[in-house]
Amino acid sequence: MTEFVKLIYGDKVYQLPLVVGSEGEKAVDISNLRQETGLITLDTGYANTGSCTSNITFMDGERGILRYRGLPVEQLAEQSTFKETAYLLINGKLPTQKELTEFSVMLNDHSLVHEDMRAFFENYPRSSHPMGILSSMVNALRSFYPELQNLEEEINITVTRLLSKLRTMAAMSHKISRGHKVVYPRQDLAYCANFLNMMFDSPVKPYEIDEDVVKALNAFWILHADHEQNCSTSAVRMVGSARVSLYAAISAGIAALWGPLHGGANQAVIEMLTHIVKNKNMKQVVERAKDKKDPFRLMGFGHRVYKTFDPRMKIMKKMCDTLLNKLKISDPLLEVAKELEEIALNDAYFIEHNLYPNVDFYAGIVLRAIGIPTNMFTVMFAIGRLPGWIAQWKESIDDPYWKLCRPRQIYMGPRETQYVPIWKR
Repeated sequence: MTEFVKLIYGDKVYQLPLVVGSEGEKAVDISNLRQETGLITLDTGYANTGSCTSNITFMDGERGILRYRGLPVEQLAEQSTFKETAYLLINGKLPTQKELTEFSVMLNDHSLVHEDMRAFFENYPRSSHPMGILSSMVNALRSFYPELQNLEEEINITVTRLLSKLRTMAAMSHKISRGHKVVYPRQDLAYCANFLNMMFDSPVKPYEIDEDVVKALNAFWILHADHEQNCSTSAVRMVGSARVSLYAAISAGIAALWGPLHGGANQAVIEMLTHIVKNKNMKQVVERAKDKKDPFRLMGFGHRVYKTFDPRMKIMKKMCDTLLNKLKISDPLLEVAKELEEIALNDAYFIEHNLYPNVDFYAGIVLRAIGIPTNMFTVMFAIGRLPGWIAQWKESIDDPYWKLCRPRQIYMGPRETQYVPIWKR
C-alpha cells in the first residue's frame, strides 16, 4: 500500500507519494508537484534531491556502508579483481568462469587504439593536462568507430571498447608526454598487469610484474568503480539523457571528474602533504583548517555523504602500509598523513564537523608507490570509475520512465524593463 506525505499550501492539502528503497531509504515523489501546485523545490547542490532510482550502488553515509549490486566493497577489494567488478556493475551479477573468460577475450581483442589516433596524442602541447586530453580523445573515438546496426551488439562492443581502450590511451598519453616509445598491450597479461606494463616497460629496462602492486591497483580501481550519484556520474546521466553516444556521455564524466573538489582531490592531497613536509608547518595548517574565516581546506578530509567514516579509506590505508613495506619505500608524506589523521581523530573540532580522512587521503600515496606521476592521478580515478559510469548510463537508457534532464530555477534578476537605444544610455 502506497504511503503519502501531506503538503499544505494555501487552503489545499496535496498528497505526495512516498517511495521506499530496498534498504529502507525514503523519498517524497514530487514528479507532479509543479503540475498540481505550481510550485517547484529549491535544493542548491542537490544535497537532498534524488534524481533517479537505481539498482547499482547503495551508500549509507551515517553508517559508512558502500555496496555494489549488494556486495560490500570491502569483500570485492579483498577477493575480487577490477575486471570482475566491472562485469558485476555493468551486467548486474558476478560472472561465471565462462562469462569472465569471454569478457577477458573481448577486452583483449579491443585493447589496441587506432594508429591514426597517435597523431592526436603527439600534437597536443606537452603542457596539456592528461584529463583534458583523455576527455577529448574519448569523444573522438566516436569518429573512429561508427555505430553498429544492432543496438545490443552496439552497446556491448562500445562498452568493451571503452573499458579496454581507455586503459591503453591513458598509458599511451603518458609515454608520448615523456617522449618514450609506446608500449602495446600484451595478450598474456591481465587487465591491471597490462596497464602497468604499458606504463612502465621500456627497451632499456623491462618492467617486472609484482603481484602486490597488481593487487594494489586492482583494489584502487575497485574502490573507485562507482559511488552513486556523484558529480561526474550525474554528468554522465544528464548528458546521456539527451540520447548522445556513450562516448560523449563518458567524455562529460571525465571533464567533471577533473575538478579538484571531485577526482582531482587525491592529487590535491599529495600537493598539500608535500607542502607540509617542505615547510614543516603542520600546526599552522591544522589551525588554518579550523579557522572558519580562512578559505583554506584540508584536502582529503570530510565527505559530502559519509558522516562517520569512508569505508574505502580503511582499505586504502591498509593497502598503503602493505605496499610501502613490501617495496621498502620510506615516504615522508605517509608519516605526515598518519600524523594528520591522528590529529583529526582526536581533535574536538574535526570530530564535531565530521572531518575524517576519506579515500583520497591515502590513495595518492598508493599511486606514488606504484610509480604513477602526480598529473596522472585523476586519470587513474577515471579508469576506475569507468565501469560505474557505463552501468549508470546503461541503466538510464533502459529506464521506462526516462526523461530529458531539465532542472528548473528560481529567477532572482530584474523584472521586465524596456530597451533603451544606445544614444540615450
